[in-house]
Amino acid sequence: MTTVLALVIGAAAGGAVSLGAYAIVRKIVLGSRKASIIEEAEKEGENIKKEKILQAKERFLQLKSEHDKYVNEKNAQIRETESRLKQKENTLNQQSGELQKKIHENENIKSSLNGQRESLERKSKELDELKAGVNKQIESIAGLSAADAKALLMENMKAEARTEAAAYINDTMDEARLNAAREAKRIVISTIQRTAAETAIENAVTSFPIDNDEIKGRIIGREGRNIRALEAATGVEIVVDDTPDAILLSAFDPVRREVARLALHQLVVDGRIHPARIEEVVAKVQKQLEEEMLETGKRTCIDLGIHGMHIELVKLIGRMKYRSSYGQNLLQHAREVANISAIMASELGLNAKMAKRAGLLHDIGKVSDEDPELPHALLGAKLAEMYKERPEICNAIGAHHEEMEMTTIIAPIVLVGDAISGARPGARREVIESYIKRLKGMEDLASSYPGVTKSYAIQAGRELRVVVGAEEVSDEQAADLSGQIAQKIQNEMTYPGQVKITVIRETRAVAYAK
Repeated sequence: MTTVLALVIGAAAGGAVSLGAYAIVRKIVLGSRKASIIEEAEKEGENIKKEKILQAKERFLQLKSEHDKYVNEKNAQIRETESRLKQKENTLNQQSGELQKKIHENENIKSSLNGQRESLERKSKELDELKAGVNKQIESIAGLSAADAKALLMENMKAEARTEAAAYINDTMDEARLNAAREAKRIVISTIQRTAAETAIENAVTSFPIDNDEIKGRIIGREGRNIRALEAATGVEIVVDDTPDAILLSAFDPVRREVARLALHQLVVDGRIHPARIEEVVAKVQKQLEEEMLETGKRTCIDLGIHGMHIELVKLIGRMKYRSSYGQNLLQHAREVANISAIMASELGLNAKMAKRAGLLHDIGKVSDEDPELPHALLGAKLAEMYKERPEICNAIGAHHEEMEMTTIIAPIVLVGDAISGARPGARREVIESYIKRLKGMEDLASSYPGVTKSYAIQAGRELRVVVGAEEVSDEQAADLSGQIAQKIQNEMTYPGQVKITVIRETRAVAYAK
């Protein structure tokens, strides 16, 4: 037990010694490690210090180099500026010397001029004295004072100058007339050559071809009722005679003939020919023809390069296709005048587009139904103004027959263009135009009576058919109306032979089954 205790004590003592020894050894080891770490840290810090010092030196040297370079550049600029300033100073010094020299020279010249001026004044005074002495001698010799002699000389010179001026003016005017006439002829001849157009081909009869006599009989209808309905609806005289394979449509108005021709064509193709169908087809054809006139007007404006025109004026241009002036197709005439006016305006250095526009519109008054009391030129100007055309164009339209004062240079050009187009050989036929005017006058005379709805001159003006409203005119009044119209035609119009006036009064009752 004691031994065990001793062993335990000994082991504990040995353990304590071991622990003490471990602690000492650990302390020694840690101390040596710490010293080593400190030494390494010092070495590393020394290295970092040296490296930073080197970097600072390099940065300093770089900045010093850049500073030196900047200073050198500034010094170079300063030296260059000083050089330029020295050059300018030298130049200014040189100029100053030259200026001083010139001032000195100018002073010498001035003094010389003063001396010359004094000498001239003395000589001028001497000359005046000599002139006065000579004038006195001349006055004593001639017996005239200086004022009288001057007046006589001036009078003689004036008379001589007047004679020379009059001769010069006469020569100049003769030369101007000759040149103007020659230039005008050249322009007109050139214009006519460049705008040649076909001759008058309009007539008052249209031939409608048919295949056989059966169709002719159907067109006539029972007791001629289809013919009468067609004539009443279109205002065209339909001549059915022994002419093979053809029916003649006679009317002075080309629009009516065209409506009748197209209506007959549709009726023959359709096969249904009776009064009600005839009226329906005629109304339809009239509408189609209006659309065709509008399309014709548009094509004409496009062909001539005219843009921005009011649609109503375009319609009037299209209607010209179915009108004639002394046998000359009105649309062809208007196109021709437009081209002639444009060429003449360009030759004279004027506005060719404006002249062409005025030339195309100059006869629109002939196809308008408004205000028939006005001459067509003034009516055309009124229409153009209504549809916002320029004042120059309105004046050219209204003045092309000199019924309005010309206020623009375009107006005489349009007047001359119209005269050239109408006066060339073969352009017009006076007889047809007077014939058409006479028939139109008959229709207008009949239409002026109250109650008249339509009036048609047929059979070459030998018959006038007047359609009246059944509600407004009675049978007795219709009979009296025919006599009144006949008497007025006899008193106011000139015509060959006799004219038959037929007043038609028709009552229709219409109802609809619904």
